[in-house]
Amino acid sequence: MKGSILAMNKTKIVCVAFFAFTVAVSLSSCRNKRSTGLEYARNMYDPIAYNPDQPNKNFANGQTAQTPPPNTDPIGFVKYEYANTKEGYEAAGKNLVNPLPLTEANLVSGKHYFTVFCSPCHGDKGDGKGHLVQIEKFTGVPAYHGDAASSRGGLMKDLSAGKIYHTIMYGLNNMGSHASQLSPEERWKVVMYVQQLQKIQ
Repeated sequence: MKGSILAMNKTKIVCVAFFAFTVAVSLSSCRNKRSTGLEYARNMYDPIAYNPDQPNKNFANGQTAQTPPPNTDPIGFVKYEYANTKEGYEAAGKNLVNPLPLTEANLVSGKHYFTVFCSPCHGDKGDGKGHLVQIEKFTGVPAYHGDAASSRGGLMKDLSAGKIYHTIMYGLNNMGSHASQLSPEERWKVVMYVQQLQKIQ
């Protein structure tokens, strides 16, 4: 009996202490309106690693972001050897071949990327009558089939896979580069789908 009363008293003391602490914290946070209050797990807010733009005494030049060593490439980076010139375009047209197999899955994927990134100007059927052309945001978008001429010479329906890829990579005229939106594999899937559109009579 005596032990149970003692245990009850300890419980009351702990509860009262916790209540008093909670009230004290609440009132102290009301006093200073700029205070963010207590922070839990401070190490989650302050990273251990340096930020790229932070000074860093570990390197001779005092910078955190270092220039990569010569002849190295970032993981996943695919080097593109052809310059954004007429000569580079022609060389890509002669030398580049689509590395992906012509499969239904690749065509479906290519159609998806074409619909998202290309059809607003080029149209769903590659006829150059996309939504942005119809509302007159852009003009002169050529079709991929028929007698539409490329601004670089020749017919659009005769463009090789390499020339299409090069144009997606760098853009041309009003069309900007899509290199940042599409990975190399995604670009080749778009090329594959465009070459299907070229066959429309």
